[in-house]
Amino acid sequence: MAFISFISRNVLLSILIQVFFLATPNLSAFIGIPLPPEARGPESLAFDSTGALYTGVIDGRILKFPAFQQPPLSFAFTSRNRSVAACAGITSPTPACGRPLGLLSAGPNGALATQIATSADGQNFVFCNALDVDQRSGTVYFTEFSTVYDIRNGPQAIVNNDSTGRLLKYDPKTNTVTTLLRNLSGAAGTAVSRDGSFVLVTEFIANRTRKFWLNGPKANTAEILITSHLRPDNIKRTIRGDFWIAAMMLKAATQTLVAIRQLVRESGAILRTVSLEAEYGTTFISEVQEYAGALYVGSRFTTSIGVYRPF
Repeated sequence: MAFISFISRNVLLSILIQVFFLATPNLSAFIGIPLPPEARGPESLAFDSTGALYTGVIDGRILKFPAFQQPPLSFAFTSRNRSVAACAGITSPTPACGRPLGLLSAGPNGALATQIATSADGQNFVFCNALDVDQRSGTVYFTEFSTVYDIRNGPQAIVNNDSTGRLLKYDPKTNTVTTLLRNLSGAAGTAVSRDGSFVLVTEFIANRTRKFWLNGPKANTAEILITSHLRPDNIKRTIRGDFWIAAMMLKAATQTLVAIRQLVRESGAILRTVSLEAEYGTTFISEVQEYAGALYVGSRFTTSIGVYRPF
């Protein structure tokens, strides 16, 4: 998966620095919060004001953990046609069980989620991926990994270097969805800045992260913030204003992809890169989210939510 065609002295130094940081051992204590026996794939995570943890799983449910390490509840579901008999224990997303169905919203009491949008600019959604909400305005920024390949055919998008992804914006005041960026290579995670001046979007296939300016002198323009040897997935802002990126990195010794977490500044400067190989090996992770002094890790391929404390 090498993509560097030439190596200058500065680029080589950058690579050596990143490898050095990655070699730093992870000294955090690690535990796994188990999902119910029939559930799998806690791909993304969210917390409410009480500290309750939420995650979506492959069978189309949203699970709620009321408190740390308490048994989860089935909080919400996304398909009116979902049935326990057909969906319990499935390992592949299906429309009948609620994935994918576009952009939906679940109220504070859960139950059946309300569908908000199924298309943007006349083009139906195919593979919606991640979102973030500007808490000041309620505006939702979300990604579409591909407009050709759906979630069940994601590997084909990667093999074929698909570049049809989009960064989208939902305005709750007008109930409209607009496209901010097109032709993204595997649009994965997105996160709005603390001051709401820009939004970041990762491109899993292209190994990079873009910054799209929402206001100011650069409004409605985009720039490449980070280009690296990593496969970046979801990106989550911390209360400090920097960002955690969940990613996979090619390990030179074995030529296998291993899980890492990376902390970056708004400027794109890398603050920390830590290997999660000891806990996840070659299992793909999708999200790293910081909350109350711990890091929570999501993955579409596990049956538990990882927790590092301290980090």
